[in-house]
Amino acid sequence: MSAAPAFRAGQVTEDYISSDLSLRDVPLPVTLQLANPLSDEELLAFCEANSGLEIESDADGSITIMTPAGPESSELNQLLGTELKIWARQNRNGTVFGPDLGIRFPDKVMRGPDVAWLSVERWSAYKQAAKDRPGFLPFCPEFVVELRSRSDRASKIEAKMEFWMSRGAQLGWLIDPLRKLAMIYRPEREPEILSQPDTLAGDGPIAGFQIEMQEFWK
Repeated sequence: MSAAPAFRAGQVTEDYISSDLSLRDVPLPVTLQLANPLSDEELLAFCEANSGLEIESDADGSITIMTPAGPESSELNQLLGTELKIWARQNRNGTVFGPDLGIRFPDKVMRGPDVAWLSVERWSAYKQAAKDRPGFLPFCPEFVVELRSRSDRASKIEAKMEFWMSRGAQLGWLIDPLRKLAMIYRPEREPEILSQPDTLAGDGPIAGFQIEMQEFWK
């Protein structure tokens, strides 16, 4: 593979784009402006060439690449994902995904939640329909979580939660260790804001799930 071109952080470029372009030596964040959106296969190859980076795509063809999570955020993501996975396996009611999940909607917008839970019925149906056709998940899971990192603006992460709710999430949690807040999102309702709660208890699609929150507020 030829060396990656010298981009500047934040630069929007129209050149040098291919699905196997590696951006490991490119200052991040950076937005790549394409004339046309990549196909699912091309975008999947692009993500595989840049595994470990947070990648989003928009309907206009642009691709935004952000820095990976820092160690504190990664640890908390793992904690929450592990607790949710244990609960889901005990109840056999769904499957859990981490921040490497890519969800690409029909309008070519792709996002990835920090943690997501998908019911076993929808997961089984998807696997059957998508058999032998690897790609991105094409719909929003019922439950999504976003964990604010030190590099995230509060307004940006809140807007992402609104995005998930507009795309079909039934329940969303925004956990903000910086402000020591948990925000609970439900369809067509204002978010419920909890200040440094000791626990978070699930409802709706994850009724019965509960997690101790002390680690998130240290």
